[in-house]
Amino acid sequence: MTQRTDRIDELLRQEIGQIIAREIDDPRVGFATLTSVETTPDLRHAKVLVSVIGQPEDRRATLTALGRAMPYVRHELGKRLRLKRIPEFHLELDDTLERGTRVLHLLDELEAGRLPEEDLPVGESLPTPVPRLPHEGDGEEPAADAPDRPLQPVPARRRSIRVGRKRPVPGKRRR
Repeated sequence: MTQRTDRIDELLRQEIGQIIAREIDDPRVGFATLTSVETTPDLRHAKVLVSVIGQPEDRRATLTALGRAMPYVRHELGKRLRLKRIPEFHLELDDTLERGTRVLHLLDELEAGRLPEEDLPVGESLPTPVPRLPHEGDGEEPAADAPDRPLQPVPARRRSIRVGRKRPVPGKRRR
């Protein structure tokens, strides 16, 4: 890709995200995030990758709702951007969160000493946070000879301001 298409991709991603967040009132558009936009060199088509949190049915419903909102989004982009051609958008579900979650589950199982499960239960697309257990070497206790008083803030550096003194004008002599 060229620098121009990269800039246009980023601009489209930001503008589409703002339009979806502020102007589309469809309740089916839940927790959707535009992860990237990839335009073709002729700017006729753009692949819009969308990440959605939720169950598979919710993801499909969100993608369908966004697909129906894309003509409105194109119309708004035509008003906002100075581009010769607003691309035709092709929505795709971005599954990097699910793949990242799968890797986290595998690492957790390996750390626990179990063999990785082949099939993970279908549920939330993000892992549920669990409290972290203390490990050896975590958060050493403060030394006994350390003072118990709080640290004092360092004063900000002051700049001197000269008042009433004019700067010399180039080419003009002083009397």
